[in-house]
Amino acid sequence: MDVSQYLEVFIDETNEHLQNLNTSILDLEQNPDDMDTVNEIFRAAHSLKGMAGTMGYKRMQDLTHAMENVFSKVRDGEIKVNSAMIDTIFQCLDAIQEYLDNIQGGGDEGTNDNAAIIKSLNGFLTGEGAGAAEAADEKPAETDKPAAEAGSSSSDGRNKWKDIKLTEEQIDVIEAARKDNKNVIGLTVYVQEACILKSARAFLVFKALEELGEIIVSVPSTQDIEDERFEYEFSVILITDSDVEAVIKAAKGVSEIEDAVGGIVEETAAEAKPAEASEPADAEHAEEHKEVPTAVAAHEGAGNKPATEKKKPVVNRTVRVDIEKLDDLMNLVSELITAKNSLVSAATADNESANDVGEHIEYLENVTTSLHESVMKVRMVPIESVVNKFPRMIRDLQKKLGKKMELYMSGEETELDRTVVDEIGDPLMHLLRNSADHGIESDVKLRKERGKPEEGSIFLDAYQDGNNVVIEVRDDGNGIDVEAVKAKALERGTITEEQANQMSDKEIINLLFLPSFSTAKQVSDISGRGVGLDVVKSKIESLSGEVDVKSTLGVGSTWTIRLPLTLAIIQSLMVVVGDEKYAIPLGNIQTIESIRPDDVKAVQQKEVINLRGNIIPIIRLNEILDCQSAKAEDEDLVVVIVKKGDKQAGLVIDELTGQQEIVIKSLGKYIQRSKVISGATILGNGEVALIIDPNALI
Repeated sequence: MDVSQYLEVFIDETNEHLQNLNTSILDLEQNPDDMDTVNEIFRAAHSLKGMAGTMGYKRMQDLTHAMENVFSKVRDGEIKVNSAMIDTIFQCLDAIQEYLDNIQGGGDEGTNDNAAIIKSLNGFLTGEGAGAAEAADEKPAETDKPAAEAGSSSSDGRNKWKDIKLTEEQIDVIEAARKDNKNVIGLTVYVQEACILKSARAFLVFKALEELGEIIVSVPSTQDIEDERFEYEFSVILITDSDVEAVIKAAKGVSEIEDAVGGIVEETAAEAKPAEASEPADAEHAEEHKEVPTAVAAHEGAGNKPATEKKKPVVNRTVRVDIEKLDDLMNLVSELITAKNSLVSAATADNESANDVGEHIEYLENVTTSLHESVMKVRMVPIESVVNKFPRMIRDLQKKLGKKMELYMSGEETELDRTVVDEIGDPLMHLLRNSADHGIESDVKLRKERGKPEEGSIFLDAYQDGNNVVIEVRDDGNGIDVEAVKAKALERGTITEEQANQMSDKEIINLLFLPSFSTAKQVSDISGRGVGLDVVKSKIESLSGEVDVKSTLGVGSTWTIRLPLTLAIIQSLMVVVGDEKYAIPLGNIQTIESIRPDDVKAVQQKEVINLRGNIIPIIRLNEILDCQSAKAEDEDLVVVIVKKGDKQAGLVIDELTGQQEIVIKSLGKYIQRSKVISGATILGNGEVALIIDPNALI
């Protein structure tokens, strides 16, 4: 069976389980006796184990099984949660994340068995803590019912395979198999009555048996089993090279199978003697519980053969959508069709007036606007999926750096376009690590002298501001030492002494965003290599956003990221430069001014204007875009004032054509990316207009 078709579901659900586990284990560390949290962790580990088994990821399955065993003992009150266990479980989650990253990258989990982590987990079962002895490795896997006990009930009344009526063709197949010295084995499998997905369990039994041989008959039929039209048992006859014990062991290897009884199908009518039950399977070799991811089990066929080739699956990014949003979308599409039909009627009818056509167009415009808003909502996801991993990261940094600090988050429910959410994880991680390492003071006495609590605080706040989402990372730490940054910049030759004397504090702080710039005195695995803030800046600006920093020495720093709600459709100002049309995003525009040519002055060989007391540099777009301006030199300039953070600039254009909602199209791989151009859009008449990026220009 080719399970790659379910890879997207598996990846989505594994990510969800890992996110929940990280949060739950952090909660458990604070309250080790909370049995609700323990049960939640056990269920998540149980589900992860089953899903990994179904997909054929044996290493992930073994690791999650060991984790499940630990929390099974915690649930039963046999062992207590301690800090060593929490550390080991976090290592386990990191290993699972590594498996998942490998699967997303190449479709295979990799070759790391993580034997040391499994040994540590098994050590908790034997009471030896993280340093597990060899005895832990020999501990048999816990199944729902011990194999020996299950097999002891193999009385003739349980051998329902004997009642199977064979057709002449099936008898001929059996006779031919016997001539080839193959075994013909009858087997009756009993599923636990508590099992929810019994057809999925039956499918896994069929899959295990087909690895040993060929199933020639099944009662009920495979179709009935797939449709769950059977009680809690089914029987099969199998042609195989294996013996009865191996067949029974394979069937019992699937979890939630209560019993499996079988024997050789004899040539005569005499009753076949039931096979004795096999010994309990070793924990390392037992076929594990294989649970199909949600929305997969119901579609499995019971008789599918395992796939012989493993294809490299293609992973698509998915968005889980509330059904109500899809209903709204469907209703709006229906309205769109109605509007189209009205326009067609208006165009063909002789007695329709121009006013009626205008009304239909207005109606169509309203529907398309609503449709756009609805599609945007479908694309929007909470940033919770990104920020939920950060409490765990701060917890690890706290131990590594030896600092007391706490992360406080708000606004996790703030929604952003999925394409943006996928990209902001790394920038936020860099900023938080920066606050933890550079921001929070290591010296507790110094914090007390400054009137601060011993425990440092890091805040991650997200909120919506107009058509933007703002994410702030702030701390109550040391703040940025401007003099230290200036000294480092002079040492590296980034700036000259003359420049340093003229630069404002804000301009000096912005030097931190330069590539390979770091003020750390020592290089560690956390910081000091000069990567981080330049990555933050380039990534945020590639998302049409901006990043800003405010800092007070001894008080703390605030890093502010401002991002557009969506990257797909934006409001823009359409302008003309030369004989070409361009779009400028409305979110960057402050005002539009008419400036007389003699009001343009030169400061340090650059053109500026004095606009109501503010000195603003101007950028002549015709020079940047290398085209001839259509305006005469003595005509008034049309200047679009744009803003990036605290900086302003005036873009000189030839003329305005109005405001328009545009769909952003990528320029593609074949056109070398220009920083000045962020993309293109197709206008109503079919023309292509390039989109100007004011951030890059400033």
